[in-house]
Parts: sequence; structure tokens; C-alpha cells
Amino acid sequence: MPQIRLPDGLVRHFEAPVTVGAIASGIGSGLARAALAGKVDGRLVDLSYQVDHDCDVIIVTDRDEEGLEIIRHSTAHLLAQAVKQLYPDAQVTIGPVIENGFYYDFSYKRGFTPEDLEAIEQRMSELANQDIPVFRRVMARDEAIRFFRNIGEDYKAEIIEDIPSGEELSLYSQGEFTDLCRGPHVPSTGKLKVFKLMKVAGAFWRGNSDNEMLTRIYGTAWAKKEELDTYLHRLEEAEKRDHRKIARQLDLFHSQEEAPGMVFWHPKGWALYQVVEQYMRGIFNENGYQEIHTPQVVDRVLWEKSGHWEQFSEMMFTTSSENRDYAIKPMNCPCHVQIFRQGTKSYRDLPIRLAEFGSCHRNEPSGTLHGLMRVRNFTQDDAHIFCREEQIQDEVSVFIDLLHRVYHDFGFDEILVKLSTRPEKRVGDDALWDKAEAALAKALDSKGLNWELQPGEGAFYGPKIEFALKDCLDRVWQCGTIQVDFSMPHRLEAIYIDEQGEKQVPVMLHRAILGSLERFIGILIEHHAGMFPVWLAPVQLAVMNITDAQADYAQEVAQRLSSKGLRLVKDLRNEKINFKIREHSMQRLPYLLIVGDREKAAGKIAVRTRNGEDLGQMSLEAFMERFESERARLGRTA
Repeated sequence: MPQIRLPDGLVRHFEAPVTVGAIASGIGSGLARAALAGKVDGRLVDLSYQVDHDCDVIIVTDRDEEGLEIIRHSTAHLLAQAVKQLYPDAQVTIGPVIENGFYYDFSYKRGFTPEDLEAIEQRMSELANQDIPVFRRVMARDEAIRFFRNIGEDYKAEIIEDIPSGEELSLYSQGEFTDLCRGPHVPSTGKLKVFKLMKVAGAFWRGNSDNEMLTRIYGTAWAKKEELDTYLHRLEEAEKRDHRKIARQLDLFHSQEEAPGMVFWHPKGWALYQVVEQYMRGIFNENGYQEIHTPQVVDRVLWEKSGHWEQFSEMMFTTSSENRDYAIKPMNCPCHVQIFRQGTKSYRDLPIRLAEFGSCHRNEPSGTLHGLMRVRNFTQDDAHIFCREEQIQDEVSVFIDLLHRVYHDFGFDEILVKLSTRPEKRVGDDALWDKAEAALAKALDSKGLNWELQPGEGAFYGPKIEFALKDCLDRVWQCGTIQVDFSMPHRLEAIYIDEQGEKQVPVMLHRAILGSLERFIGILIEHHAGMFPVWLAPVQLAVMNITDAQADYAQEVAQRLSSKGLRLVKDLRNEKINFKIREHSMQRLPYLLIVGDREKAAGKIAVRTRNGEDLGQMSLEAFMERFESERARLGRTA
């Protein structure tokens, strides 16, 4: 007689084994209708799962994160069923859940086109409306291989052949369609009402370019139509905000085939870049960092000693000269150790904070390159702190405060924090990793931050805290990091002299706030849709005359503002003023200053904002007061 403990603390008794679905029905008809699956002692199971022992049970609905994942996984099966009905010669391969949706890869001779998606989605809706029950069964490995071979699903059979002999597998069937899956799944297709197929793409079988090219169909699925509508609106907004499109409109930068993954910065784009860099240089200077600069090309021997060659060589650009092998640096840390090693360091000198806007090159696969977001040449706001073990807490704590200040200054108020621990492929012994991971966890707890653990996601030389920011579309961008490294200083023979006159190896903290400047600027472009806060705007205002009669006065206004450090353009063309206003508004300049006969006579300017707000006439002094107040706020929303 199982006793079922529910989340509210109540205990229910049953005279015989009972399914999770029946438990939901016993609680209430509303919950039974909403139920998608269950958690029995923390393990996700189908509603058909039979409980025959005392346990904790939670009913999973579409309000739960696990429920949404089940909906998406089940919708992938619905997609596969629809494809098999419409295109019987297609073979199904794999169909996992991904962020915001799912995909399924198919082997089909002609492939699928975007035009096919409409018909497939229509058939999916028909199958959902039929409310077809979904059943789970268990089958022995060898029997499952024969089953899928007999129905012509060779890819499924190949997947199962990699599973050890003697294993039992779960299969899910809905109508005539059966798929291999761990589950759980929704009880019937009627639970799947809110979905949309998004696009088709190519994908190699098992990710191997030597294998057959498959067709991948991407889709998204949600619990409620409003959620789907919000997601589609967000995608539409993201497309409008694509930094590559805005860069063309505002003439910021471009890339071209002759330098894949490299950026050609135009004058306005480079002005934006310099504002960001100079701001970060000020942060360095205010917080005890010493700026340095290290070589671009370094002998392979250093990379071997640091451990990077073994872990990272496939990502390095290399060259040779005079029988020596070199690598163009993919990161800055080994070179920073070389500067620390020059001269004798005392414990009194620590911490030493060395910072560099270090230009790095990494041989990223060409298919992954994406505007400023994924490049082969990038600059990091990189710094390394050499300290004693007892100084780690203070240094990490100060860094966390500094990072939050910087993100707020750029207009980002929501920051997510994760602690990434030792990966399988790493250097250093476990005792050092234990100390490093404990130090970071303690620093986070001391700041009272909510953080998430990411097991196995640390760098090969040490654990790290990752800081991600949310943009205006709720997209998450991982940018900042601080990493504790007990290994590299030892490998590269960095030492200091302690109180007893003994040689000791310092702890090395790797830290960055923006990460890649290129990528961060791409994020800024999309977050602000090119309408940068006045302090960031590459061009902050335009000065325009109405007729030639005010040209000299417009020149004078521009000169006075330029002398105060404002970035501006003068538009003295013989064009209608409405044409000029429209053109500069499309360039998203924060302010448009217009001078006509009345402004010239009064020694004033007419001021408009890029949002079309007419601020009327004001003196240059009044405008500068407004401008300086706005510039001083940086990108802070409050």
C-alpha cells in the first residue's frame, strides 16, 4: 500500500499500485487536465508510470520548466510523425530539445525546402487535434535494432547498435509512428497546440563532415499562444536590431572574404570602439591596474610550457622563421606572467594587477563566424592579478563590484552569475582545484549573490565565475569572467619572496569584464538598436543651417561645441532642412541642432532629439548643461 507524499506536505494512501496520472486525478480534475508528467523521488516519469512504493510525487504541468521541455520534446516527435506521413521515404534520425524549441534531422533524397514547412506544420496541427494517445513500451536492444531495420529506419538502428548489448530501451508510439526515446512525453498529442516551424538547414549525420548531409527542421513550441507570440515578436525585434544590418545603416564597420573573421572599422565605428576602450582604460586606472602591452607572435615553447599548446593548438594561427615555430597569441595570460617575472617581487608588492587591451587571434571555424559576435581577431579588456592565497577573497569581491558598476554604466541592469568547476580535460592536481573552487564559491556567497553551479565548465587551468548580462530582448550574453589559477604561475616559474624570505608561487586571477570588445560592441549595437546613449554615440549631434545666410553662424556653433569635446557633423549643404533632418534622424544621432535667421539673430539654436521631440530654442550654454547632464548619466537607466 504505497504512501504518496505531495509537495504541500499531505500524504495520500493507496490500496494498490497507482499511476502518476491517477494520483493527479485524485488531487483534482483541474490538475488532471493540466498534468503532463510526474516526478517520483525527483525522477521525471510519464503519467502512465506506476508507483508501487512509498515516495515523493510532484505533478508536472506546463507551468513547470520541465513541463515546457516535455512539450518541446513531444512536439519534435509530432514533427517526425507528420514528416513520415507526408514523405514516407524520409528517415528520422535525432530530434532533441534546444533553447526555445527543438529540431529534428531527416534523411530525405531531395531534402526539404521552406515551402514544405507550411504543409508539415498543417499536418502537425491535424495530428494534435486528433488527440492521439502516446504509449511507452520497453524493448530489448537487439529486438529494437530489428524493429527499426524492418520499418526502414536505418539511422535509428545505427544509433541503437552503439548501445551496449543487453540494455533495454524505451520506445514511444503515437498512432502508426514509433520513435526511440528516453522520455517522458505528454500523454497525448492534444497537449501540443502551440508550435511553429521556423527554418530548414543542413546538418551532417552525427556531426561528421564525412557523413551524409541531412536536412534539419527547426521549430519552437510553447505552453500558451501568448508566449509564442512574444517569442516571435522578440525574434522580429532581434532581426531589426541585427548589428550587421545597423552597422551598414550607420556606416560602422564591415567584413570581407579577404580577411574572414576580421573587422574593418570605419571612422564612426572606430569612434565608438575608442569610447568603449577609453572608458575601460579609465576603469583600469581608477582601480590599481597597470596597463601593459605584449607581443603578438610568441615562440611555441612558451605555449607548451603554459599548457595552451596541448589544449588549444588547433585554434592557433602559427608561423615559422629561422627554424623556430611561433603562434600568434590566442590569449594574453602567458605573456603577462613574463612581465611579472621581471625583477624580484616581494609579498609587499602583491597584489599586482596587469591589464592589457590584448589583440588575440583564434582560428574559429568559418561556419561559426558571425559579424562582431564571433570573430578570429578580437581584443580583450584582459587583466591578470597576481596575489597571495589569502588575498583571493578581497580581489574577487572588489572585481564583482567593479563589474556590476561597468555593466550598469553601459545600460545593463540584470546580471546572471554562474560558477564553472573543473573540466575533464585540465591541468593541476585536484587539491589545487578544490582550493580554487572553494575560494570562488566563498566570494560569491560573501556578496550575497544568487548563482548557479556549472559542473565541468571551467577553463583547463582553473575554475571560473561567469557573468552574463540580459539585454532588452531578454537574451543572455556571457561576457565577464574571473578565474582562479594555481597552475600556470607554477608552470611558468612565477615567484615572489614571502615574509620568511622563501620563494612562493603567486595565485593568478584571470579576469575580464567586457570580454571581447568586438563582441561587446555588437551586443551594445543590438541592445540600443543603434540609438546609443549620448556618451557612447559615435556622432552625438548634427549642426544644420536652413539657408546659406546662416552658414557662418552654423560654423561658429559647430566650432564652439567641438572645442568642448562633442562629436558632431556640420551639414551646410544647399538642401531643404526637412531633408537634412530626416537624413540625420535615420543616422540615429541623439541631437539635431538647427539654425535659421531667428536663431542667428538671437544667438541661439533650435534643438530636436532623434525621437522627434522639439525642444525649441535655447542658448548654447543651456544646451551644454542639458548635454553634460545626460552624458554624465552614461547608460544608466536609474
